[in-house]
Amino acid sequence: MDTKNTNLFSFGKRNYQIMLLGLLVMAIGFIIMALDSEPYGYGFLGLTLGPLVLVVGFIIQFFAILAKPRKDA
Repeated sequence: MDTKNTNLFSFGKRNYQIMLLGLLVMAIGFIIMALDSEPYGYGFLGLTLGPLVLVVGFIIQFFAILAKPRKDA
């Protein structure tokens, strides 16, 4: 019987670290949008900077899902 050390999880440690980074970036994006002082969020922070930071966070999440786990981890 072959006793290989197989990982039961689809993601490795690196994947989860990248996901946490993406969640942190997304949270920062929501905070930036909430900091907009213009009425109804029509300022630069609410319409431009915050959503751009959110998109970067979603792209980081996308790469976290697609990154191959390392063999040694």
